[in-house]
Amino acid sequence: MVTKILFICGKNRRRSTTAEEIFAGMDGVEVSSAGTSPEAECPVSWDLLEWADRVFVMETSQRKYLSSHFSKVLKDKRVVCLNIPDKYEYMQDELVDVLRAKVLPMLRRARG
Repeated sequence: MVTKILFICGKNRRRSTTAEEIFAGMDGVEVSSAGTSPEAECPVSWDLLEWADRVFVMETSQRKYLSSHFSKVLKDKRVVCLNIPDKYEYMQDELVDVLRAKVLPMLRRARG
């Protein structure tokens, strides 16, 4: 069984796209990313949230945004906040390390 994961940050340029990149090749998962800002490379949408089995946001402000704009599609989904501040560049080693440390244990628990 494949788990569909959606990573969300503000502008979908650094944190969520890095997460998408590093988890894309992992067995048993499909990944995508989006942003909550109107300026996002790929703005979060009803369709993306409906597609996702699991939703990871980088900050609590993104969870609040999803709750206020997409509560119906999220009513049976768990939105996990990773608490990763917007201080990293795309694919920065420290960001990759933090994402792996926070996300991998949750994926293993969900599959195990």
